[in-house]
Amino acid sequence: MRTSRLRTVHPVLWAGWAALAAGAVLCVVGWYGVSGERFAERQLPYLASCTVPGAALIIAGAVLLAHGRSSIAAARVEELYGLLVAAEPAEADETGQAVLAPLAISGELRMVPGGTLWHRADCPLVAGKAEAVPVDSKLVASGELGPCPICEPAEETD
Repeated sequence: MRTSRLRTVHPVLWAGWAALAAGAVLCVVGWYGVSGERFAERQLPYLASCTVPGAALIIAGAVLLAHGRSSIAAARVEELYGLLVAAEPAEADETGQAVLAPLAISGELRMVPGGTLWHRADCPLVAGKAEAVPVDSKLVASGELGPCPICEPAEETD
């Protein structure tokens, strides 16, 4: 079950984009200033005040963007891990092996037109899908449809 939280842009990403934009503007201003001067000694102030800081801001922005994306990815991994840990623990049988409850127990069989598998009606892959239709027994008998590996439906006995 997905949580419906508002996806917001991380502040580090905003800072990265702002640094990239400011660096690009400074580089353009520095280039414009240097291109208007004929002598190297008159170009130096533009290099020192615009182009070099602009390049530094571009590098800093790239680093911030890379860091921001990796922290968002780490947060997503943590969220997924939390969902896995929060799942109900499996019961253990007398040998100590975990007994997993079946994902689907319905006797009604469904298929998606154009698909290659047939499922139980409460299988997570077809549950709630309007396009899922009852299984055509001719397709199952001909071998065109295979059983779903998730819900493991029993063969239809028509």
